[in-house]
Amino acid sequence: MSDLPDYTPPKVWKWDAESGGQWASINRPIAGPTHDKVLPIGKHPLQLYSLATPNGVKITIMLEELLAKGIAGAEYDAHLIKIGDGDQFGSGFVEVNPNSKIPALMDHSTTPPTRLFESGSILLYLAEKFGEFLPEDPAARTECMNWLFWLMGSAPYLGGGFGHFYVYAPVKIEYCIDRFTMEAKRQLDVLDRHLADNTYMAGDEYSIADMAIWPWYGQVVLDIVYEASEFLDTPSYRNVVRWAEQIAEREAVKRGRMVNCTWGDPAMQLHERHDASDFDTMTQDKIAKQA
Repeated sequence: MSDLPDYTPPKVWKWDAESGGQWASINRPIAGPTHDKVLPIGKHPLQLYSLATPNGVKITIMLEELLAKGIAGAEYDAHLIKIGDGDQFGSGFVEVNPNSKIPALMDHSTTPPTRLFESGSILLYLAEKFGEFLPEDPAARTECMNWLFWLMGSAPYLGGGFGHFYVYAPVKIEYCIDRFTMEAKRQLDVLDRHLADNTYMAGDEYSIADMAIWPWYGQVVLDIVYEASEFLDTPSYRNVVRWAEQIAEREAVKRGRMVNCTWGDPAMQLHERHDASDFDTMTQDKIAKQA
């Protein structure tokens, strides 16, 4: 264990300075908007405001999967929200999501328009709205919901815990990395044991549970996020790797990963999406590279 100085928490915590690190400028102990900014509205009923983080990718995968099924009503505009610049604290965004986190969605096909925030809620809403990717059998549906809610409770330990302290924290703290690495590996073991007997999270049927879990745990084992595959020994979770690779090959998943992406290979970045034809600027060979 590293020899760290003792720290005694004050009786009343006060926000005296930024915590440091890559995301310090957007961390604050209060909610609400910091500036006035009206959100743009495109031509489709579904208006997505997001960034291609794992939480954002969940929704673009879902929308692209719906479109791949020929569901025209799932056409959408995806507007880029630059969280590093604080776009999520604009007044228009806060009206859609008072929690100031991406993704956020407005459905203008309803009167009045329906606001949606929290990625799990958005996935469930879209699944019910279009009658897809949510099993009809009660037992399978319950299993799907079990894993969807598992993800919503578990991913903060992977992202805000392991990912933060292993990748983003300005100081590497052994205790924190050990604590959250242990939890990340425990969660991967949970998934690996389940996927040993199941093709997908809810059984034989691809569902919103897979779309929720893959952008986090699938991208971790495929070394797409955090570059921690060796550190976590992710190849040892063979069933998770099999599942992750299988989903990564889906064309809708490849497209969903591109939307609102602003980093990595420029050929794999579609900063904003307003029509299916926006992908036409990318050759199929370039799309195939993203798997």
